[in-house]
Amino acid sequence: MVSFVTIQNKLTMNLTTDQKRYLEEWMSFLRIPSVSADPTQKEAVRQAADWVKNALDKVGCNHTEIIPTAGHPIVYGEHLIDSNLPTVLVYGHYDVQPPDPVELWESPPFEPVIKTTHLHPEGAVFARGACDDKGQMFMHIKAFEIMRNEGSLECNIKFMIEGEEEVGSNHLEDFVKNNKEKLACDVILISDTGMISREQPSISTGLRGLSYMEVTVTGPNRDLHSGLYGGAVANPINVLCVMIAQLHDKNKRITVPGFYDQVEELSLNERKVMAEAPFRLEEFKKSIGIQEVTGEEGYSNEERRTIRPTLDVNGIWGGYTGEGAKTVIPSKAHAKISMRLVPNQDWNEISDLFRKHFQSLAPKGVTVSVQTHHGGYAYVTPTNNIAYQAAHQAYFETFGIAPIPSRGGGSIPIVPMFENELGVKSILMGFGLDSDAIHSPNEHFGLFNFFKGIETIPRFYSHYCELQKKTN
Repeated sequence: MVSFVTIQNKLTMNLTTDQKRYLEEWMSFLRIPSVSADPTQKEAVRQAADWVKNALDKVGCNHTEIIPTAGHPIVYGEHLIDSNLPTVLVYGHYDVQPPDPVELWESPPFEPVIKTTHLHPEGAVFARGACDDKGQMFMHIKAFEIMRNEGSLECNIKFMIEGEEEVGSNHLEDFVKNNKEKLACDVILISDTGMISREQPSISTGLRGLSYMEVTVTGPNRDLHSGLYGGAVANPINVLCVMIAQLHDKNKRITVPGFYDQVEELSLNERKVMAEAPFRLEEFKKSIGIQEVTGEEGYSNEERRTIRPTLDVNGIWGGYTGEGAKTVIPSKAHAKISMRLVPNQDWNEISDLFRKHFQSLAPKGVTVSVQTHHGGYAYVTPTNNIAYQAAHQAYFETFGIAPIPSRGGGSIPIVPMFENELGVKSILMGFGLDSDAIHSPNEHFGLFNFFKGIETIPRFYSHYCELQKKTN
């Protein structure tokens, strides 16, 4: 069997000296298990913040600092040239999702390795955070290093890298509100999204909002013997399953009253334009190992993933789940449920509507509690401003084909908050692929995509500064 080390040596053979260094630095970053949701990894999260600050120092920022919050710290850096020049604020995050289920990883999640895949013949780095968002955020640090070394940076640049994105950015809004002068900028640049493919790049022009809930169904005051009590006492797991099953109707529409009242309905023409983006349903099904797709009746597969709201169970547990058998009726059952939202839906309102509806589904014999974890609003960025035009030209030059505007199905709840508080638009320059398994075992990020991002980002700055001069 060929070792991973041998594979890595072959794949990195043709890289330049700088590219090899970038790769080594990136992989050292990925070895830090900065899981913000895990209290036992608090020190690792802090270590990742230190790593980012040191990286910004090394590439020449003239000011960096680690700013504590009530949760995990924010790393801030800046390189200010002239107050009369435009300022770009780069946002990213250094925290990562939990690696669970660890047993499904083909290699340890925090021991990055390079492997080839059919989509990444040049190789891809496999590790938690490889794409989301350590790899994509690190591209911006390297792009800044290149621009500074070449003397091609024609504007001011600021970095705001947080450690709580994967748990809802709970303390970022307060930081932004209290530091508007420090964060003042002309545009926010983010790489935490993806693109259609290597052959057909795209720029994300929309994100869905989010409402993340946790529900608990409580029955008896303790776990009961299922032989002595079964058939006479409501089983919280059985009840929870029945309640969840009632959250969709036969057409896969969400049954929460009022859920669709404010949903943005795109015109047939807008939907037609979106449908022009290349998509192969059979390849989509094959890529995730399913025989058929499903979803809200009346909408295409891609529309269901991007412009329609959804409700999904993200986790469910209760009772005995260990080895062997234990015949109990559990006292409690739990589930985590997320709702992806579209423009005009207020996540606070949706959370309240869900809470009332879910509690109304409970039969006698159990009690139900519903907790809201976090949420955020959907976001749509215009394609007629100079920042989008600069990004469009940058992708065109490096990929050799014009990028397609594309709405994404994921959520970055702080993006609309940035616009509300700082009064500027965000540009979402993502370089990941849907197949990169973010939030899943075996997350990875292609070397082609990583280096192409580093190549594309400086071109954005060049075109953005040029367009700014023309408009002033």
